[in-house]
Order: sequence, then C-alpha cells, then structure tokens
Amino acid sequence: MAKSKNKAKGISILGVLLLGVIIILVLSYFDISIKAVVESPAGQENIDYVKGGTKSLWTEYLREPATYFWNDIWLKLFWGPFIENMGRIRDGVPTDFDNAGSNLQIEY
Repeated sequence: MAKSKNKAKGISILGVLLLGVIIILVLSYFDISIKAVVESPAGQENIDYVKGGTKSLWTEYLREPATYFWNDIWLKLFWGPFIENMGRIRDGVPTDFDNAGSNLQIEY
C-alpha cells in the first residue's frame, strides 16, 4: 500500500500550550508586559469592542439556531433516549436496542 503524502495534520493541545509559552517568553524577552497592554486604555477599548461584537454575533445570528439545536435536537433525540435507556439498564429492563433487535430478521 502506498502512503499518502498529503496528510492533513493539525496541532495538538500540547502544541498549543507550548506555542503559548513560547509567545509569552518572546514577549518577555522584548520587555512587553501583557498586563500593561491589557490594562491600558487602548487594550480595554479593544477588549470592549471584541466583547460587544461577540455579544452581537450571539444575539443576532447564533442564539436561535443554537437553542433550536440544543432543545429540539440534542435533548429530544439524543439525551432523553440516552437517559431512558440508562435507567432501563439500571433496572434490568430491556433497552430500545434489545426491543428493536427482537424484530430484526436476517435472511441468508
């Protein structure tokens, strides 16, 4: 089998942490204080701008589809049946899979 040379590789969590430490060390080498930058008026203004944009993005675009997904898809289709079947397993009662399997007919 020939191996593919175009494998997409991502960065691991450990890589992200290592990159963060390296960035902090480089900033420290150049005497740049992260605290001073964040607490400066320009830093606070930028943080408030990003916070306002994020809040606007959530309220105008993401809240409705996210709540629909959470309430109507995740809770009703996945979480509810999962909890019901876990209770059935605990009580020693057949689960949905057991009940559906008895109706399954396999022909050879």
